[in-house]
Amino acid sequence: MDIAILSRDENIYSTYRLIQEGRERGHNMHVIDHMQCNIVIENNKPKLYFQNQLVKHIDAVIPRIGANVTDYGASIIQHFESMGICSTLSSRVLINSRNKMKSLQVLSKHKISIPNTCYVNHLENTKLLEKVLGNPPWVLKIPEGTQGIGVILSESIASAESTIETLLKLNTKVIVQEYIKESKATDIRVLVVDGKILGAMKRSASSGFRSNLHRGATGTAVELTKKEAKLALEATAILGLNIAGVDIIQSNKGPLILEVNSSPGLEGIEENTPVNVAKEIIIATEKLYHSKK
Repeated sequence: MDIAILSRDENIYSTYRLIQEGRERGHNMHVIDHMQCNIVIENNKPKLYFQNQLVKHIDAVIPRIGANVTDYGASIIQHFESMGICSTLSSRVLINSRNKMKSLQVLSKHKISIPNTCYVNHLENTKLLEKVLGNPPWVLKIPEGTQGIGVILSESIASAESTIETLLKLNTKVIVQEYIKESKATDIRVLVVDGKILGAMKRSASSGFRSNLHRGATGTAVELTKKEAKLALEATAILGLNIAGVDIIQSNKGPLILEVNSSPGLEGIEENTPVNVAKEIIIATEKLYHSKK
């Protein structure tokens, strides 16, 4: 097979590992920077050019789309789809899963446990927030942040009001969630591929409250409870994801879904568990291709 990875840089750990495992299984691996692609529709025939060269002979794509280029990345995936090329992540699913509020709405509709949440577009006072979330601290998030960027802990009503007002003036909607104090600045990242849980690690913040590895958190392999495993698989299936990183937080109410990442990094999970995630993604891509051929 000829497999293209949509990635900005072939030296990124996740991209490099996919190349390595793909070649190990006998595939021709290509890296296509989606931000250097041009879409052409000519006589109702969709074509794609990368660095002014026509993209040909690709059997499947594995998208690794950054949060700051979601829209254009989704349009490139959609164009591959219109060319009859299968993708491990559909354009529609990428758009829906990347927006934190949209994905939480979908999960809530299907009775998936999540933290109490408010989506703020206008703020007269904090009475509604206090009613839904209890007293501060509260966690403030922007809808499309990743790797802990755009996540703020407000310890008081005054600081929450100030932060929310600032973000609203910048035309940025705000997600406000209850702070799960009992989690003690830890969460669990679960890696799901092709409907199977490959591995899980507990992430613990070294300082502050954000447990992202990019923020200096530490990771250790962990065994999931049946409830955690069921929650991760259900959330992934509901959002229509073939590959996902599911973030779960422990609360006094039981495990809660924080978010589901459609382009999870592989480095942390491969370093902290014995699982060869990149190999499993290549195998899942092979299965997808043969099922749609």
